[in-house]
Amino acid sequence: MISSFLKYLLSCLIPAAFLAVVLAGTAGCAEKVEPDTALASARKRMVENQLKRRDITDKRVLRAMETVERHRFVPADMQSSAYDDGPLPIGEGQTISQPYIVALMTQLLHLKGGEKVLEIGTGSGYQAAILAELAGEVYTIEIVPSLGKSAEVLLKELGYDNIFVRIGDGYLGWPEKGPFDGIIVTCAPEAIPQPLLDQLAEGGRMVIPVGKQSQELVLVEKKGGKISRKDIIPVLFVPMTGEGVKRK
Repeated sequence: MISSFLKYLLSCLIPAAFLAVVLAGTAGCAEKVEPDTALASARKRMVENQLKRRDITDKRVLRAMETVERHRFVPADMQSSAYDDGPLPIGEGQTISQPYIVALMTQLLHLKGGEKVLEIGTGSGYQAAILAELAGEVYTIEIVPSLGKSAEVLLKELGYDNIFVRIGDGYLGWPEKGPFDGIIVTCAPEAIPQPLLDQLAEGGRMVIPVGKQSQELVLVEKKGGKISRKDIIPVLFVPMTGEGVKRK
């Protein structure tokens, strides 16, 4: 039996433990976070104020954005800002994109379920998690080993068994797993990489930021073997790096 005094002590200690977070490893993200009603409320406000009030109308995308806990994918000391309307640093000179941009890029793919999607630039794994809620399989490539390994561990911990992480040069894509119904690129090359165009399936869509000093988010579609391109909005992403970029 637990004494009344001991019960009192436990009742004082539990709220403090409830708020504690565990500092992450190489990527600086929290490994485990207890359920937090404040963060859940912030996530709902993010969907209502940042997404629905703009041009995000796909109900499946909105549901995925409300389901995936973005605070799991940011550094522990930034979790209170996880649902703010902007990008956040995740270490190694990389960022997690603004929620609106994640939702917009995902919506542009027109995912219906069951698709095979390629992501270039895993980062902390947030975009991959959103895609995994909507597609059949997600293949994601990260050029920074520490980020890729940390993201892979976190995604497995969260139960995503349809996400496959690879450390490598995203410019070259993942040809042995293609073609892909959708491709999302979260780093900006100066021109659209030909290997990614080659790995885009017939009827597929690719969303990619393109440019150096001035960047534009571009929607690419492949129909009848022909490529069409449509500029969406100005953006600012970290530049694409790797040997593929140097050799182009």
